[in-house]
Amino acid sequence: MRCLRCGNEDPKFFAYDQGVWYCRRCVRFNRLDVGAVVSPPVLSRRTIHEKPELAFGLTSAQKAASAQALRYLQAKKDVFLYAATGAGKTELCYESICAYLSQGKKVGFAIARRQVVLEIAARLRQVFPRLRIVEVCQGHTTQLDGDLIVCTIHQLYRYPQTFDLLILDELDAFPYAGSDLLRAFVDQACAGEKLCLSATMDPGLEEDIRQKRVEIVTLFERPHGKPLVVPDVWRVPLWLQWILTIGYCGRFTREGKQTLVFVPRKKDARIMAMVLRGYGARYIHAACNDKDEVMEAFRQRKFSVLVTTTLLERGITIPGVQVVVFHGDHPVFNAASLIQIFGRVGRKFDDPYGKGVCLCARTNEAIRSCVSTIEWMNRCARSALSPNE
Repeated sequence: MRCLRCGNEDPKFFAYDQGVWYCRRCVRFNRLDVGAVVSPPVLSRRTIHEKPELAFGLTSAQKAASAQALRYLQAKKDVFLYAATGAGKTELCYESICAYLSQGKKVGFAIARRQVVLEIAARLRQVFPRLRIVEVCQGHTTQLDGDLIVCTIHQLYRYPQTFDLLILDELDAFPYAGSDLLRAFVDQACAGEKLCLSATMDPGLEEDIRQKRVEIVTLFERPHGKPLVVPDVWRVPLWLQWILTIGYCGRFTREGKQTLVFVPRKKDARIMAMVLRGYGARYIHAACNDKDEVMEAFRQRKFSVLVTTTLLERGITIPGVQVVVFHGDHPVFNAASLIQIFGRVGRKFDDPYGKGVCLCARTNEAIRSCVSTIEWMNRCARSALSPNE
C-alpha cells in the first residue's frame, strides 16, 4: 500500500475502516483512502507582465545573484539561494517570480511559520500592488487562489502538482526540517522547479549541491554594504544573566531602541516579561492567541521590549531592533537559530549596525559556530569568496 498524498508505505501508518484502508500519517489533513487519486485543484492561470515596484533599486551583487538564480531555474534546475540575513533573499526572488508569471505559470511561496507568511504576503503586496496575492495559513483558509500564493508548508497538501515555481523559504527551519511528511507535501506540490532560500546551510541539500542536482547561488553582502553584526558573548552565571538582560533593555530603551529578548521556553517568556514590566515588556510564543496583535503593536512602537521564543527567529524585520539572547547555551538554540536571531539586527540602511548580545553559562559548539559563521560571511562579503573557498 502507498498513500498517494504523503508517499507513506509503512504498514503501521495505515488503518482499516469498513472495508477501506486509509493513511493515518496525513489523516489530520483530511482522510485519504488508499488508491484514491489526489487531483490538482482548479486554480486560475493568467499571463501577467508585471515588474516589482521597489523603494530602492537592487545592488549590483543582488542583481547578479537574482539573474544567476533565474538562469538555473530556466535550465530546469532547482536552486538553493544561500544568502546572509538581511541580504534581501525575498527581493532576489522577484525576477524569477515575474519571469514565471509572464509565461502563465503558477508561483507559490511556502514558509515554515505562520507569522512569516503574513509578513511576506504584506511585503509582496507593496512590491506587486496589481497582483492578487493570497496568504494561506491558520486563520486564512477561505481564499485559496491568487496570482501568487503565500502559504505555510503544511498548507501545501491543498495544492498537489500545482506550482511551476515553488519558492521554499527557510527550508532548514522547524517544522519542515526533518519532517518526511512535509517534504512529501513539497515534492507533490511542485510541478516544476524549486527555489530554496536560507541564511544557514541545510545539511539535507549539501549532497545534492555536490552532485549538481541542486545549484547554489550565494550572497553574503547586505544592501547597505555594512558587515553582519557579530554578537557579544557574555559567559556568566544564570542569575547574572537576568541582571544583564534588565540592564541591556534599560540601556536600549534610553537610547530610543526597541529590543527583542529571546528565551528558550514558553514559561521563560512569561517570567521574563514580568521581570521587564518596568519597560512595558510583552511576550509572544507559538501558543499565544494574540500573536498578530502583539506584533502589530510592537511594529508601531507602542512598547519597547518584546520577549519571544524562537518563534520570531526568522523572517521578521523590525527597524533598529536590538537583540538579547537569554540562556543562549540552552539546547533549543542551535547554531542556525542563533545566526538567524542575530540577523534581526542591523538590517536597515539608516541603522546598519546595532547590538546583539548572547548571555550564556558556557560557550557551547552552537554559540562558537554561530560567531565563526557570521565572521566567515563577513570575510566572504569583503573579498567575494565562494562558500567553498
